[in-house]
Amino acid sequence: MTAATWRFPAAFWIANLIELLERAAYYGTFIALSLYLTSVVGFTDVGAGYVAGLFAAGLYLLPFFSGAAADRMGFRRALLLAFALLGLGYAGLGVLPRKGPVVVSLLLIMLGGAFVKPVITGTVARSSNERSRARAYSLFYMMVNIGSFLGKALARPVRVRLGLDYIPLYSSAAALLALVLVLLCYFPREVAVAEQRKSVRAVVGDIQTVLRDRRFLSLILLTAAFWAIQGQLYASMPKYVLRLVGEHASPEWYANINPLTVVVLVVPITHLARRFAPIASIAVSLALIPLSALTVAVLPGMLGGPVRLAGITLHQVAFAMMVGIALQGLAECFLSPRYYEFASQKAPPGQEGLYLGYAQLNSFFAWLLGFILSGYLLDAFCPDPRTLSEAERAAHALALAGRGPMPAAYAHASYIWLTFAAMGAVAFVLLLLFQASSRPRGRDGTPIDPKGA
Repeated sequence: MTAATWRFPAAFWIANLIELLERAAYYGTFIALSLYLTSVVGFTDVGAGYVAGLFAAGLYLLPFFSGAAADRMGFRRALLLAFALLGLGYAGLGVLPRKGPVVVSLLLIMLGGAFVKPVITGTVARSSNERSRARAYSLFYMMVNIGSFLGKALARPVRVRLGLDYIPLYSSAAALLALVLVLLCYFPREVAVAEQRKSVRAVVGDIQTVLRDRRFLSLILLTAAFWAIQGQLYASMPKYVLRLVGEHASPEWYANINPLTVVVLVVPITHLARRFAPIASIAVSLALIPLSALTVAVLPGMLGGPVRLAGITLHQVAFAMMVGIALQGLAECFLSPRYYEFASQKAPPGQEGLYLGYAQLNSFFAWLLGFILSGYLLDAFCPDPRTLSEAERAAHALALAGRGPMPAAYAHASYIWLTFAAMGAVAFVLLLLFQASSRPRGRDGTPIDPKGA
């Protein structure tokens, strides 16, 4: 049997560098997207929620179909098309900040992004043997996280020094750099061709099969609640902190607490929880995620004022957000490694691969629900200052300067996070009921497998 190795063909390393650039471009714009749609383009919070939600959800749905097209086109041509679309889409987003052109630009980004993931993951698979595949994917996911971190970290100085409309241009530059790398360096001929992907018709049939399984659909929707709350890092958090703390706040850097927490804790937590049944680990994550939202809602009031931390003075809302995001990262450590294991156990015999492939439909539902709900909640409880009366805008400006209370329009801003905390709590209870109803039972009605899944 071929030994495991850290040596991979050149196409593998180029593909991972391309992935890093694509993720940096995506997260740089995504962390600012909801804010950009309202502050620059002119959408309402509700309108921005629908636009961003459909965009983000589409990015998780289209790769099921684009993988088949990428196989027919060839990986190199597919990536050239992808990054041409991404470069054009991000550039259009920055230079044409009007509603119609912005929607077209987001569609271009969605189409381009849909090709990148199946091609890069396909390259990783084709560049590794069975023994070294785990190492190959560990390097791939490391690049994903590095790209995510860098994209959000660099977005903050771009926003502060140049303006929101320059962030998509920075993303366009990263996408075009990736295009040049594909053109000059990505030649995957050295990699053996793997099996062909399914046709579009077969993909549609598979989705229908999965969604007709009510138990599996329930699992998808329950974990979608988790990701809908975690997704508030992008949907609600940037506007929330800038409207309650001020323009000096750093939502891009706060969001990076999540991947940092995951990188530091996921391995030890996975090791410590290895004896837990998968459902127990998932239950821990669904217990922690409403706690994270509850922390953001109630901790500022408990603190009553700024917090001094490591010689830095932090607004109480910013501090609570950082604590809540760290709890989100902790919750993610319990969910991510075990969700797919649990999904495979719930799949009918012989359909484990099918169910694992479509288990990520939870992200599609999560982004759609999370962004749309966020738009309505922001509009109701933490509105765009430009929608306030002149007197309220003046009071808001004084409050941000520390010279008075927030106007009444922001008195119940914490209701946003209380709503998501309630969603998480309901999902937790439903998960327990789901597990109780999933256990095989004997004729007397008692579970015959007390350890569960």
